[in-house]
Amino acid sequence: MKPLLARRRSCLGPGGFTLIEVMVVIVILGLLAALIVPNVVQSGDKAQREKARFDCKQIASAARLYFAERGRVPTLDDLTDRAAGTAYLEEISDDPWGGVYEIVADGMPPEFEVRSSGRNQVAGDEDDVSSKSVKG
Repeated sequence: MKPLLARRRSCLGPGGFTLIEVMVVIVILGLLAALIVPNVVQSGDKAQREKARFDCKQIASAARLYFAERGRVPTLDDLTDRAAGTAYLEEISDDPWGGVYEIVADGMPPEFEVRSSGRNQVAGDEDDVSSKSVKG
């Protein structure tokens, strides 16, 4: 004769997970996703802002060199123009959001800044990134 526990297992049928166990696992996975996804998305935004800030500073550095040699604030095309003799930058890519960087006079030359309009592509609001910004 089989022991009582063995008879009981054979009555229950093949092994598997109960509906409650599956639901608990789904809830736990949902909670983990709710905690992790916002952090991953936020780090992507921060990386884009840091790339834009780095690009702005690189363009501003090349523009200062251009100004020192030629006596005027350059356009973006001036910085990559090989026909003029010296290209100060190999290329200037778009900002991380697909917009264009701009060189903006900031008072009397040689004061200027390089700006990206940020994610919303509207100049002059809080999401702009500048060569003069300290933190994003």
